[in-house]
Amino acid sequence: MRVAPIFTVAAARSLLTPEPLPASADPGALRRQLRSLRRAITGVDRSQAARRLCRLVDRARLLRPGRRIGLYLPMPEELDTTPLLHLALRRGCVVALPRVTSKRHARMRFFEFDGTMKRGAYAILEPGGSRALRARELDLVFMPLVGFDAAGNRMGMGKGFYDRYFAHRIAMRSWRRPLLVGIAYQVQQVSSLPCRRHDVPLDAIVTDRTLRWMQGRAP
Repeated sequence: MRVAPIFTVAAARSLLTPEPLPASADPGALRRQLRSLRRAITGVDRSQAARRLCRLVDRARLLRPGRRIGLYLPMPEELDTTPLLHLALRRGCVVALPRVTSKRHARMRFFEFDGTMKRGAYAILEPGGSRALRARELDLVFMPLVGFDAAGNRMGMGKGFYDRYFAHRIAMRSWRRPLLVGIAYQVQQVSSLPCRRHDVPLDAIVTDRTLRWMQGRAP
């Protein structure tokens, strides 16, 4: 028997308060709440959200031929990036996907997608190819988000894989590669998130409703 989700999309919107989060807010509790909100989006709603996101990305001409695009394969609760992967390939992009190389040290690398996949760390599908790309070789990377705010601060799963891999971006000022674009449902936006020293800043956030460049970061 299928159990109906605790949260509906409408309920998810009502739970996201416009008031700033208190400084003492528990990040773990917030992460659990946001994951529950996105887990409630399933079936047709999830498919439609993925298509809307693809249209926004395509309209912004982010997938130009020859571009080296970093992407990820989604967990069941995340916005489906499979249509975006197929779109990038149709547009002539070189697509690379992450592979966990050390769970203990929270390390990963991006490998060029050659059509083969295998089950990797955390039971997530990973690329089976052998050609690794360095972070600076990628032109643009789409990153998964658990939560985000209007300033571009983000919340991930808490492991730090992306922050470690793109740590070089923190020191870069006038030249940035790759551009980092967060992916989330619009209902994952909260009023305020903390920004820590080791957090790698996003250049843009794309949801099923909008694509927003952070101030001064549009390409």
